[in-house]
Amino acid sequence: MIGHLQGKLVEKTPTQVVIDCGGVGYEVHISLHTFSLLPATDFVKLFTHLQVKEDSHTLFGFVEKSEREIFKMLLSVSGIGASIARTMLSSLEPKQIINAIGSGDVGTIQTIKGIGSKTAQRVILDLKDKMLKLYDLDEVSMSQSNTNRDEALSALEVLGFVRKASEKIIEKIVKEDPDASVEAIIKKALKAL
Repeated sequence: MIGHLQGKLVEKTPTQVVIDCGGVGYEVHISLHTFSLLPATDFVKLFTHLQVKEDSHTLFGFVEKSEREIFKMLLSVSGIGASIARTMLSSLEPKQIINAIGSGDVGTIQTIKGIGSKTAQRVILDLKDKMLKLYDLDEVSMSQSNTNRDEALSALEVLGFVRKASEKIIEKIVKEDPDASVEAIIKKALKAL
């Protein structure tokens, strides 16, 4: 298994790169996310995953180790091959994929070309527990880690408002203005409730 490649970047396109390592040029398939993170210098290091099939050996490369781990997890799901996993990592940021799977957001996963309703549900079913164990979703999701949101929600509950209705309204307010103070969130929520 090839764990990583380190060498001179010889060719670069949005879907693949060629890295010269000691005179040998390795063709490495990449996602758009990795393409956007490639350094401006000629010298690169990519974490890799080698996929061995009967008729081919394909090398996939990632700037971030976490992106490679997500790629491997996606490959473990029945119905998700390397090309769909790479399309997912090209369509969404790794943090968005973790969030969508962790929160059970079928709609977001379905927006990816090649993934239907059943496959999206299977991805969530197979990977949700793994994602929750490996990644702290509070760090990944800005809306979930917003303490102002939590304080505003508690205040509205104390005032006698139903939690579910309050949560929906507060989520809208926080999406529109992520830096809103607790007071501002409560005032806007009171107007909407």
